[in-house]
Amino acid sequence: MAGLMDEGAESLDRVLSIEIARVTERAAVAAAMLRGRGDEKAADQAAVDAMRIELGSLAISGTIVIGEGERDQAPMLFIGEEVGAGGLPVDIALDPLEGTTICAKNLPNALTVIAVATKGSLLNAPDVYMEKIAVGPGYPDEVVSLDRTPRQNIEALAAAKGVPVGQITACILDRPRHAKLIEDIRATGAAIRLIGDGDVAGVIHTTDPDETGIDIYMGIGGAPEGVLAAAALRCMGGQMQGRLQLNTVEKRIRAEKMGLMHPDRIYRLHDMAAGDVVFAATGVTDGNLLDGVRIYANRIETHTLVMRAQSRTVRDIRARHYDLAKFGL
Repeated sequence: MAGLMDEGAESLDRVLSIEIARVTERAAVAAAMLRGRGDEKAADQAAVDAMRIELGSLAISGTIVIGEGERDQAPMLFIGEEVGAGGLPVDIALDPLEGTTICAKNLPNALTVIAVATKGSLLNAPDVYMEKIAVGPGYPDEVVSLDRTPRQNIEALAAAKGVPVGQITACILDRPRHAKLIEDIRATGAAIRLIGDGDVAGVIHTTDPDETGIDIYMGIGGAPEGVLAAAALRCMGGQMQGRLQLNTVEKRIRAEKMGLMHPDRIYRLHDMAAGDVVFAATGVTDGNLLDGVRIYANRIETHTLVMRAQSRTVRDIRARHYDLAKFGL
């Protein structure tokens, strides 16, 4: 059995270590064509269409477990859809445009994101909210927890990092639901970085606080984005916890249909993304970790990170694309 798992893992790397970058690159370019136009739906649809075309060329038999919605809510790339040209069986989590509002307003940190994993490795989360907390690598296990207060988490992280609380910065989505959380964190003396959208990027930023200035991500965002963020942390290192916000009967029923029987359960990193995972993200707009798409008269330039959990490899790919016809130019 171990030999078969090793063979599958090697295949995952061989098939997807570079090819997966083409998927997020193509979607990023499609979305970038609509940066700053104020049309979120058009930018998202362009990214969806482009990503689906490129997925169809991969030598995989993929099942989307985190996608644009359920079958009756999305025209394509919906949960349960089968994609790929045939080959290695994998599960896929994707967000063709992480930060639709960001892209529409041409603000920082819009990304295209995908995670491909061995079958059964990704949490099949419903499209509901999830309470999240995440930090980067290098800390003791359970240094932060959803079972603790914001003050306790901030103080524990500062102690583990060996700095005063005033040197900790928390990243939080700028939403009315976070008013109390923001108040509690500011009361500790810690700083806050509010973001308008894009909490996958917010979680990823905790992995390199020296570069991004973000030490911890906290708050409530989408559960599908939580799974994608967990996939990235599996590759880059770090800790994350998530708790689904199943506050209606309808949401609990949907979760139960997906096999999630314990509504108050705290999901840890390996609960959300286990096994071998390959993760890719391409910048649509400029951000802390990735540059946005550059479009010139004779070429397009993209900036992509491709990461793999098993090997803990991070590939930083800056590509120049001269075949403009591929992107409809």
